[in-house]
Amino acid sequence: MFKGSIVALITPFKNNKLDEDCYISLIHHHLKNGTSGLVPAGTTGESPTLSHKEHERVIELCVKESKGKIPVIAGTGSNSTDEAISLTRYAEKIGANAALVVTPYYNKPTQEGLYQHFKAINDNCSIPIIIYNIPPRSVVDMSVDTMARLFELKNITGVKDATGDLNRVDQQKEKMGSSFIQLSGEDGTALEFNLRGGVGCISVTANVAPKLCSEFQEASIAKNNSKLLAKAKQINDNLMPLHKALFIESSPSPVKYAASLLKLSSEDVRLPLVKIKEETKKAVKSAMINANLLQS
Repeated sequence: MFKGSIVALITPFKNNKLDEDCYISLIHHHLKNGTSGLVPAGTTGESPTLSHKEHERVIELCVKESKGKIPVIAGTGSNSTDEAISLTRYAEKIGANAALVVTPYYNKPTQEGLYQHFKAINDNCSIPIIIYNIPPRSVVDMSVDTMARLFELKNITGVKDATGDLNRVDQQKEKMGSSFIQLSGEDGTALEFNLRGGVGCISVTANVAPKLCSEFQEASIAKNNSKLLAKAKQINDNLMPLHKALFIESSPSPVKYAASLLKLSSEDVRLPLVKIKEETKKAVKSAMINANLLQS
């Protein structure tokens, strides 16, 4: 159910308020362009600067507008266990298909603390939970052994792996087996990730290249098909400059600028994030032209 090109949705703003009309248009844009799943209120959705009410509204609109056509994996993580439980229960109540729960940031919990955090969320809901392991942002790295302990619980179903360590795919597959869902959290390494046993990517680039990302994922998870693998490599090469350009500055500022070039959203972000510099704009625009997403 959770595989392929899953977009880490941006949250559009207008005058520093949630732009609901634009957000709804974005959701329908993905429904029309092959996206396999939606992640509202994640890192790319600027969840740290959404109010609790906005956070819930973003998830609610995503569930309502997608109408069950593709899965909604709601971002419900927090460094407060009680808040993560509350958001996850809300996502379950309104019909999200799963929750994406980030490892608690700033607190720097031990491996036992990580286990107890996720166990508490698991024990207070009935929705599938995907662990979001992103050490560069959370400053903690969930070990494979801790993940394996959590996989024994009823709702823990997989991981969004943004460690940047491709060996983790092999280690996690060996420890938990192929039923443990492994989703890449990095567009730039998604091809190798899938070749090692991953089944998709929660993608930033898919915000502006949904059709290409969808075609890439379909080709890269096809087994024993040299023609499709060659297609995946070609698309990957085509998109690689864009994958890189979207992280020259702190995400999601670059991808919001890219979306503004396609008239999908404004480039507005909330402080402490700021709009990208002119030289970064040039790099993003050049990469989009290279990927045939814009005319030169």
